[in-house]
Amino acid sequence: MIVSHDVDGPVDGPAVVLLHSSVCDRRMWEPQWRPLVEAGYRVVRPDFRTCGDSPAAQAPYSDAGDVRALLDHLGVERAALVGSSYGGRVALTVAALHPERVGSLFLLCPGRPGHVPSPELRKFGAAEDALLDAGDLAGAVELNVETWLGPDADAAAKDLVRAMQLRNFEVALAVTESHELPEPAIDLAAVTAPLLVFGGAHDEPDFRRIAAELPGLVPGARHQELPWAGHLPSLERPDEVTGLLLDFLAR
Repeated sequence: MIVSHDVDGPVDGPAVVLLHSSVCDRRMWEPQWRPLVEAGYRVVRPDFRTCGDSPAAQAPYSDAGDVRALLDHLGVERAALVGSSYGGRVALTVAALHPERVGSLFLLCPGRPGHVPSPELRKFGAAEDALLDAGDLAGAVELNVETWLGPDADAAAKDLVRAMQLRNFEVALAVTESHELPEPAIDLAAVTAPLLVFGGAHDEPDFRRIAAELPGLVPGARHQELPWAGHLPSLERPDEVTGLLLDFLAR
């Protein structure tokens, strides 16, 4: 199955693939979508399984495998991958397993393949699970909004995250059998694409550490911390992040 996705821009334009956070779906990239298309890029934004319009899988799959299958389906041999949070983890996986398919990486507060959550992050997960087990989806949604959006997020950004997260919870909770394959062992030293990674000064410690440590794991990677950002900077200051992204791609 090819996951649900949007694609726009010139067929012969450089391909840019936008990979969303697990809290969100492909709608999180709406502020960046049109500026990228207008700049001449062929822009692709998929929904991961059980997110947005992509249903649960009925056969073994991986999100990284879905991204590669989507590139094949669209005839894209090489693309820039832009990843937020979990989307960053998937982007790193694709870049390590298939370096010939990835021209560059622009990551916002990414996860990392093989990362072991800290006690603080496990505490968040336990609180979320308790709310979901109690049937309090609204409470679980608010926990995510409060945790993952930084102080500059406006009401519209919060409402969008609420809608996306609620949809993801509803679909995921209806799944009776997971078909997701175990994550393979990943050697980040195999990544050959130029990588620029941003951390958020208001983000959870795990993700700040992941961002700061990537230059020591990926050859030539660069790191910058955004002093104003939480975990979802592309929604918190969308115009600023769009500018950073366009500048990176232009280089």
